[in-house]
Amino acid sequence: MGLVVQKYGGSSVADAESIKRVARRIVETRNAGHEVVVVVSAMGDTTDDLIELAEQVTPVPSGRELDMLLTAGERISMALLAMAIEALGADAQSFTGSQAGVITDAAHNRARILDVTPDRVRAALDEGSVAIVAGFQGVSRTSRDITTLGRGGSDTTAVALAAALGAEVCEIYTDVDGVFTADPRIVAKARKIERIGFEDMRELASSGSRVLLDRCVEYARRHGIPIHVRSSFSGLPGTIVGGAGRERPAGGEKERAIITGVAHDTTGARITVVGVPDRPGATARIFRALADAEITVDMSARAGSTSPLGPVDIAFSLPRAALARALDILASLREEVGFEAVHHDKETAKISLVGAGLRSNAWVTTALFAALDACGADIEAIATSEARISVVTGSERIAEAVRAVHTAFGLDSDAAEAVVYAGSGR
Repeated sequence: MGLVVQKYGGSSVADAESIKRVARRIVETRNAGHEVVVVVSAMGDTTDDLIELAEQVTPVPSGRELDMLLTAGERISMALLAMAIEALGADAQSFTGSQAGVITDAAHNRARILDVTPDRVRAALDEGSVAIVAGFQGVSRTSRDITTLGRGGSDTTAVALAAALGAEVCEIYTDVDGVFTADPRIVAKARKIERIGFEDMRELASSGSRVLLDRCVEYARRHGIPIHVRSSFSGLPGTIVGGAGRERPAGGEKERAIITGVAHDTTGARITVVGVPDRPGATARIFRALADAEITVDMSARAGSTSPLGPVDIAFSLPRAALARALDILASLREEVGFEAVHHDKETAKISLVGAGLRSNAWVTTALFAALDACGADIEAIATSEARISVVTGSERIAEAVRAVHTAFGLDSDAAEAVVYAGSGR
């Protein structure tokens, strides 16, 4: 039997009973003849609780000390899970991210993995133990400080270890039964997808799908690691993520658009820079400063002036968590660049239709806009590609909008497949 990497999210290890249930599943996998490496997230809402505690101490905690604090959550999970496995008569050894050889750059709170040298994990497996690794964390190659990987970090840890150890599969255990055509928390008729390619999964993930994060999917694609998304609360088979194939439409219409699913994101904000001088380098200076601060910009648009030399307005969306940093950067650039003002909205949302052949099939855009209009959702910005159409809208109607679009494109399931066992979708 081969080596299997299993990752369990916070909802799967939320309390002592959940940890014991997960331990039984791990021991069953080991008893079936597999070598098992397990990556764990912090229990339940531990990370959010620690962030709130830090903000009570200081509104702007240093990145280094915040990483030291947040990594405690995963260390608690890994130790308790190792104890639970040993209580079942199996051997287990727990490792922090640095002990497991997860080497990162020096960017606190958003580090990227540079290398994985899992010598101690491999040694534990050779001794017959289950290796338990704290997700979401690593150690900087240059500073030797503890770092955290940011949103989706435990998923990325699991895939990175699977690649470094030559695992046959990376199993991501969560509180839903796989990948669905929409978020099952708000679309009860969402349909489970049995198999999905890396490209489609990456589009869904980058558009806000919570079950996997885009950086995890991209890492798996680059290293050819299949991902099996399953629920830790049921024995259902889940969804296989890998390859590039899609289900083809019936009826032999080879160029008809293929609709994979609907994703949404309510964690975004929107900035409009007003009166940017229309001269070479002005717009580039703004986006370069944001990029230097590692702020991801999405769906940018430029509204021109009626005068050939008049100023322009530049609008773009970005993660809400980066809004304060972005506003500070823009304030420091105002005199240098010469723009007039900065407006922002932190209550925006994005809905995305994902599939193939979307831009080359005019009926797709027509049907999407009709569905949004029918439920009263405003359209503030649009971005299109062959694989995705995204619309920025207000957050107050996002649930109705997702359900309307899901139904409009025939994605509703006849049976109620979508179950969220622990309520979080992670």
